[in-house]
Amino acid sequence: MFQKRHFITFSLALISALFLSSCGSSFDSNNQMVVSVRDQKMLLVKEGQPVKAYPISTSKFGLGTRRGSRRTPLGKLEVAKKIGGNAPIGAVFKSRRRTGEVIRPNAPGRDPIVTRILWLRGKERHNANTLGRCIYIHGTPEERNIGRPASYGCIRMKSRHVIDLYNRVGVGAQVKIIRGSLDTTPAGRQYYARNGGPPRVRATATRW
Repeated sequence: MFQKRHFITFSLALISALFLSSCGSSFDSNNQMVVSVRDQKMLLVKEGQPVKAYPISTSKFGLGTRRGSRRTPLGKLEVAKKIGGNAPIGAVFKSRRRTGEVIRPNAPGRDPIVTRILWLRGKERHNANTLGRCIYIHGTPEERNIGRPASYGCIRMKSRHVIDLYNRVGVGAQVKIIRGSLDTTPAGRQYYARNGGPPRVRATATRW
């Protein structure tokens, strides 16, 4: 009996160790996303260097963290979970599960979550409820509205862009959502220096 218990305990410990090792090996500590509410852009930064920028949409209800507010949270977050890696472009998700439906961009009268989901976790006291609020970076069929606030709290992207981002970043990748322009961050200044400047009036400071 003792040997059987010892074997079970050892097996569980081994499985746990393997699981943690697997999780640790896939943890993304190299990539960061900076989301500018002012610019309605997301900048992907790798090891401190700007990689590329994507047009996005934050909440049409503004900024905030209150549950039920449908507002986009500010501050430091991270990718907690990636969902939909093998889904076709335009695949519809409900409660983070595929429904089996696939829709085209700008399908009339349709506004579901599509293509990919990066579920975010807040890392600060004021945004600690982000995971529970189900705030995602995700694809949207309403691509005509990308570039202006149009979401219900999440960060919306065009399907082809969210697929590209999904393939570049892993669980643990850091996310910063700021009020001001990307030009208020070092990587953002580098990016805009190469690409003609920010699309809106510069913010004088980054506020969280």
